Amino acid sequence: MFRRRRREQPAQVAEQPQAAPRRESGPWDADEPHPDTDRTDLGGLRLPHNPDFDVRLASVGDLHVGVVVLNGESTMQLQAVAAPRSSGLWDEITTKIVGQVGQLREQEGPFGSELVGEMPVEDGTRSARYIGIDGPRWCLIAVIAGPAARDEAVAAPFIDIIKDTVVVRGDEPMAREEPIPLRRPNDQQDDHADDQSGLNPFRRGPEISEIR
Repeated sequence: MFRRRRREQPAQVAEQPQAAPRRESGPWDADEPHPDTDRTDLGGLRLPHNPDFDVRLASVGDLHVGVVVLNGESTMQLQAVAAPRSSGLWDEITTKIVGQVGQLREQEGPFGSELVGEMPVEDGTRSARYIGIDGPRWCLIAVIAGPAARDEAVAAPFIDIIKDTVVVRGDEPMAREEPIPLRRPNDQQDDHADDQSGLNPFRRGPEISEIR
């Protein structure tokens, strides 16, 4: 009896990996199974709809490179950039953020390691929380600023947006850290120019185009 039980056990263990559990939340890659919820299609990003939030496209010249979400005195910048197939970018990007922003501390958040501290603004400093999620050939970067950077309860609606965002990387070749382009919901295609000089994904862009 002892020998039979030992022979049967490997077969049972071998069957377990076939039933891999699906992730409970995103951000999602467009090519993986994800919940079919109400989202705004912005091309490179599909954002869950929340009527309480004001959502705008951040632009550099004619190119839409990110999203700004406003709720009360808090904001969240959201941007997806291209990443290598073989490795993620977030660890590398955090080093750049510290070099640009200065004194930040590392903490564990719902998506892993993140940075918190004070970011420079025109009239002084503002509390900020830097979040990054590595996906297949993309990295999603979120910068939460204002009271939501300090208060988990205020940050919760912003975190929910990140968890239900879909990233549409596409199959076209893209340079490392190149922003995945966005478009207005009513635009059929993005025909903007490729010039991205002066882009800083960690600061609000010089132009903000409101989504209508």
